[in-house]
Amino acid sequence: MKLSRLAAAKRGATAGTIALSATALLLSGCGTPPSAAAAGDSNSAGASDYLGCIVSDSGGFDDQSFNQSSYEGLKKTVADLGIKMKEAESTTKADFEPNLNQMSNAGCNLTFSVGFLLKDATETVAKKDTKGHFATIDDNEISLPNVKPVVYDTAQAAFLAGYAAAAQSKTGKVGTFGGINIPTVTVFMDGFADGVKYFNEKKGKSVKLLGWDKATQQGVFANTFDVIQEGTKATNNLLGEGADVIMPVAGPLGQGAGDAILAANKAGKDAKLVWVDSDGYLTAPAYKSILLTSVMKKMGDAVESIVKDDKAGKFDPTPYIGTLENDGVALAPFHDLDSAVSADTKSELDAIKKDIISGALKVESKASPKTK
Repeated sequence: MKLSRLAAAKRGATAGTIALSATALLLSGCGTPPSAAAAGDSNSAGASDYLGCIVSDSGGFDDQSFNQSSYEGLKKTVADLGIKMKEAESTTKADFEPNLNQMSNAGCNLTFSVGFLLKDATETVAKKDTKGHFATIDDNEISLPNVKPVVYDTAQAAFLAGYAAAAQSKTGKVGTFGGINIPTVTVFMDGFADGVKYFNEKKGKSVKLLGWDKATQQGVFANTFDVIQEGTKATNNLLGEGADVIMPVAGPLGQGAGDAILAANKAGKDAKLVWVDSDGYLTAPAYKSILLTSVMKKMGDAVESIVKDDKAGKFDPTPYIGTLENDGVALAPFHDLDSAVSADTKSELDAIKKDIISGALKVESKASPKTK
């Protein structure tokens, strides 16, 4: 396993263990579920010779975020189905195509490329390796018969997080910042903004969101997913402006945000953190004491279901879109801060979730994934 090597080389962090559901996600709702067979598919293989592969983006498999969730999902699939596994970690963008070529040359039945930034490299390799299958996590821009996009309408779950953050704020200011200004980041920020706005409308309040303006699509970005100190810097700036609940949408930079909040609280503040992609209580346990909740993409469940279908000869390139309705996205429990969240707020969040699922409440972001 390469986790300890990359952690030591990049930041010395120890990744937590993701607790994944024992039951694979039923990929239903938006798009055709993977169980719908593609005509003429010949990529099926028995457990003994099926090779499932995965390539990370530059965050690596110990990012305590989407790379790790996907990686742990494939590891669980190996244990559940008895398949073989091959992995390649990327440290820079220059690694993407060589790592994907490595998987192709190894004869991988299905290769997961993790992250929007791998789009171009995945498309290049998939065009050459027409017999191999690929699944692109967090990208929906490739239209090839051997590529299945796996994307998430995280605006829905982030709406709930924005409402919860506004309800918990004591300063009347909450904040967010992104790693890089790309759709898979801004979709979180849009949902969070709308959740804060909805809280204000329903409660007659005026909680202010710092770090993102949905109308102009302008906000605070670190312009990196790799330099953790930039997460600390962005968070300290938001704290200095008065935000007391902050949601970093920046992969590993969430650690920098958590460190900044811990330090600020030690100095007398009372700020909280909202994690993204995975349940930070499980993947980033160092921040348990300040973690309000997490906006989760259930990537591990999707990984296992897609492998199961591919192994059975039922690969389908129709995009899968995770939503609240199909449990592809979710708001994590409040865990240690549960007692700090009022029964009224919890009840309101339950009602909002039901309204989003029913369509009574529309959550819209220009970055939300669309079916083709």
